[in-house]
Amino acid sequence: MSDPEGTLGGNGNTQPVPVLEKAGGPDPDPADQSLSAAAYKAPPTLAEEGRAERFWSQRRAPAVLLALAILGGAGLLLYDVVAVRAGHPAMHWRRALARELAERPLDGAPVLAGAAVAALLGVWLIVLAATPGLRAVLPMRRTHADVRAGLHRAAAAMVLRDRAMDVSGVQSVRVRMTRSKVDVRAYAHFRELDDVRADLDTTLADGIRDLGLTRGPALSVRVARPGRRG
Repeated sequence: MSDPEGTLGGNGNTQPVPVLEKAGGPDPDPADQSLSAAAYKAPPTLAEEGRAERFWSQRRAPAVLLALAILGGAGLLLYDVVAVRAGHPAMHWRRALARELAERPLDGAPVLAGAAVAALLGVWLIVLAATPGLRAVLPMRRTHADVRAGLHRAAAAMVLRDRAMDVSGVQSVRVRMTRSKVDVRAYAHFRELDDVRADLDTTLADGIRDLGLTRGPALSVRVARPGRRG
């Protein structure tokens, strides 16, 4: 779960956990549920941390694809230039491209479409270069200056689900976790809904603190009765 300062890569990647929920019935009836948006303060981070720094993705796939495209295009163009210098005619694609560029108007639909595709590709590459990526990895508080740790959102959601299942009266729980919010939907087959919701608020708030995240997400809890069968 820990990774040296920098990117999170190699065998240090936190693998996602596929099982996040336990089905317990249909969607809750809005007339028979208890809603809560528990507010709590996340534990303070270390003094030297000004903000939560996300892990940067290494972007291997886009880098490899871009490198292969540039290598292939440059190699083909260089081969054609060398062939022309050696007295051979230029390749058909280069003659056709030169003719099209000389004769086709710049406001034509194919030219505008090609320019739009190139612009979108450029914007996509800029976004990849300027954003961290690895949105599923939540940064954790540092206990050592040279070590950074991250927790996968799926693993965090499973931990909170297990905590919620320990609450008396809870029959099933579904946990959805983002970087800024934990959304919990629970079914209670006995006890008052408000009592179950209050216990879930307390248990899950403590569970979020125990995760050791740099920035604790907000908590939203919904409790309902399971649907009638038959």
